[in-house]
Amino acid sequence: MTNNPRAGCVRLIAASLLLSASSLANAAPWTVQPGSSLGFSASFQGEAFEGKFSRFTPRISFDPAKATGSFDVGIDLLSADTRNSERDDLLMGADFFNARKRPQARYVATRFRALGGGKFVADGVLTLNGSSKPVALAFTWSAGARPVLAGEATLKRLDFSVGTGEWTDTALLPDDVRVKTRLLLAPAARLK
Repeated sequence: MTNNPRAGCVRLIAASLLLSASSLANAAPWTVQPGSSLGFSASFQGEAFEGKFSRFTPRISFDPAKATGSFDVGIDLLSADTRNSERDDLLMGADFFNARKRPQARYVATRFRALGGGKFVADGVLTLNGSSKPVALAFTWSAGARPVLAGEATLKRLDFSVGTGEWTDTALLPDDVRVKTRLLLAPAARLK
């Protein structure tokens, strides 16, 4: 048997992919129930505002006992609503979400850290406005027949070219945007 470092690396990657696929297969699939929410908050000239996305599609598989699974959340940017039509029109435009050109954002996580007491962190990647960056989502998992996943993340809007031109001024519009989600879940029907 030859000592080929490249072959060893390939075997290690293959084994790691198999372990990852195996843990995803064992994670429980969940369906998202009505009443779930995905929102964001920021401020403009010191005045706080909140918004929400009325259309988003979370695909959740998660086993809290093993902290394994996957989150895959599609977000319809055109469904953003801050209860201010002028601000919403601005958000849809090329200087912010660029939603007419890139109407979808996506968050995908397959790595999780258990913090204890029903608290976890999902280490995922957000793709928004043509940029993909790591975003950690801290969340709690309230167990039961109908679990609740409540999560929060802070992201840097400028990492995603959200707020270009005059809007890059962080004294006017801070870089940090807080995202919050609350998913009401039910076990997904398993195929037989």
